[in-house]
Amino acid sequence: MANPAAGNGPGIRTGIRIGIDTGGTFTDVVAVHTATGRRVSTKTPSTPDDPSTAFVRGLAAALALLAAGSDEVDSVRHGTTVATNQLLQGAVGSLGLITTEGYESILEIARQSVPEGYGNSYFWVKPPRIVPADLVRTVGGRLDFSGREIRAFDEDSAVAAVRYLRARGVEAIGVCLLHAYADDRHERRLAQIIAREYPQAMVSLSSQVLPEYREYERAMTTLVDAAVKPTVAGYISRIEDRLAGLAGDHSIPFSVMRSNGGVLSVAEVVEQPISTVLSGPAAGVLGAAAIAHRAGFDSIVTCDGGGTSTDVAVVRDGRPAVTTDAWVGDFPVRVPMVDVVTVGAGGGSIAWVSPERTLKVGPRSAGASPGPACYGRGGTEPTVTDAAVLLGRIPPHLLGGAVPLDPAAAAAAVDPVATELGLTGPDCAAGILEIFAWNQANALRRITTGRGLDVRDFPLVTFGGSGSLLACRLLDLLGSPTVLVPPDPGNVCAYGLLTVDVRCDDLRTWVQRDDDLDPTELALTYDLLLSRVGDALRREGFDRSTGVLQRVADLRYVGQAYEVGVRGPDGPIDRDWADAVVARFHRAHHALYGYDFRDRSDQPVEWVNLRVTGIGPIERPPVPEIPATTGAPVAIGVRRVRFGDWVDTPLYDRGELRAGDVVDGPAVIQEFGSTVPVHPGFRAEVDRWGNLLLTRTNR
Repeated sequence: MANPAAGNGPGIRTGIRIGIDTGGTFTDVVAVHTATGRRVSTKTPSTPDDPSTAFVRGLAAALALLAAGSDEVDSVRHGTTVATNQLLQGAVGSLGLITTEGYESILEIARQSVPEGYGNSYFWVKPPRIVPADLVRTVGGRLDFSGREIRAFDEDSAVAAVRYLRARGVEAIGVCLLHAYADDRHERRLAQIIAREYPQAMVSLSSQVLPEYREYERAMTTLVDAAVKPTVAGYISRIEDRLAGLAGDHSIPFSVMRSNGGVLSVAEVVEQPISTVLSGPAAGVLGAAAIAHRAGFDSIVTCDGGGTSTDVAVVRDGRPAVTTDAWVGDFPVRVPMVDVVTVGAGGGSIAWVSPERTLKVGPRSAGASPGPACYGRGGTEPTVTDAAVLLGRIPPHLLGGAVPLDPAAAAAAVDPVATELGLTGPDCAAGILEIFAWNQANALRRITTGRGLDVRDFPLVTFGGSGSLLACRLLDLLGSPTVLVPPDPGNVCAYGLLTVDVRCDDLRTWVQRDDDLDPTELALTYDLLLSRVGDALRREGFDRSTGVLQRVADLRYVGQAYEVGVRGPDGPIDRDWADAVVARFHRAHHALYGYDFRDRSDQPVEWVNLRVTGIGPIERPPVPEIPATTGAPVAIGVRRVRFGDWVDTPLYDRGELRAGDVVDGPAVIQEFGSTVPVHPGFRAEVDRWGNLLLTRTNR
């Protein structure tokens, strides 16, 4: 039985579980009382200067809605963008690198290829180094690719390197020694020297952050982890202090979402903060997948529109795509993460006129402060939200009246851009929304059509405050069969935090041709990984009876540069087990690229990385069905809305809709955290879980 005190394990059965997702504009909170199934949602403006302030405000607001005290809280789970925002801003702080003698130029050499989308290196400007050349130090000693020591570790050069960085006030040090993935003894000894000579420094070891080959990616991922470690550690510490003040004499179990699709306790996350990059969007994808599965859709594309950006992802057969090859800003980050593509298209995205006199929307955003002009907080530039207010698409207030909107201020912000383009204010606003829709549609095509998938095969799930604003237009642009809009769409990321399992990952590079493979050595390596991951799960409160361990292998054809990951079958590891993995690799390669070499004896398979994933399953919060309809839905009012032409449009309170209700467009369905305009020629139907299903009626 798992330890209930861990806050994550299946021992949690009653009490309150809270998910808190911090976004660029709002901090979203969902609280569920697991004994009764009662769920409440709320939002509070984010506090960019100190996100922990909005975190605690949101938690207190959720408890007030439940009329509950902090002593009833079983667990708090958090999705954060603190690390992501730091990297997107390029604010890496004072950072040093210690590497193997002779490899001090690894950051300059990097890779021959340029990032996707630039075409060729002529148009690509190499970003600044993450560590200046004068803050790169080397140490003597050398291991080969198998971990065999060629030259002994030089402690004198290690001491000199650490003292050099200490004298220059470096706050964080990344350590990446050659072939440390095969044996970490040199890195561990260097860590001991750093602890003795410079105990104030934050340290990240490549053998702990990314124990796999490819020196540049390993070095960069380790440096990124070191760069965000002071920020994340400080942020987590402030939240823990605030939770302690709120909890009084008892403790509130607190865990953080990781980008791999699982959660871990804060003690584990602080040791490897790079794992929190894109944690909030990952929670949204998993929450949307759970909601869609309940509604009968296992393969979907998700569109999470917030105030600053839109995050899109693909879920196939109930599982989101996971990648280990991602970039955050200018930095490659090679850790497991839900494959989310982010574009600068949100409700706060600013409209502007390019030097070529064309209308652009984003990626710059008004953010939480000052926010869109219609918020009345000092913003003067036109945003997507201002355009929606001007066209009547959203009500003159947000969050149930907590955020009043000023249509006159929205019009004043749009007018200068409209005048510059020779348009009326409403025409310009319509253009802003159209470009916003195309920005979202292009992102969705990038993760589907751009990867060999037909976007028309996937229902679209829209959520986030702005994700459903143009759901009907996305149906037109993409040809999707339907759009599902969950209840409380603005809080799906926070809800997703309550649905995800605890997850731990470990790996080891193990390059071996399949025709030379030693099954005994393969089994011993997996046993080591299984033991380490099992220990990590036990620290999270899961034992052998409650945790799940999965074996994965990265394989490729000899001569290829990149691998395909496949799940290994259950059972003992022997030659038959390895053959089953290779057969799965052939099938996966064919599914990805349209061909394979399973019948070619002259094209052998190569094993590259061995991975183990540990999963601590949790009990999902209950979701009650809503009452069935007793008649046609009743509008709560009428507002002039522009859908091409201005139309007197009925307004509906989503909280009053019942299962089986049908709303034909034009209409606007309003709720606390989001608005769904139903365009003419479209229909919204309510299912038994309270989801809105949007379809066309004008075929």
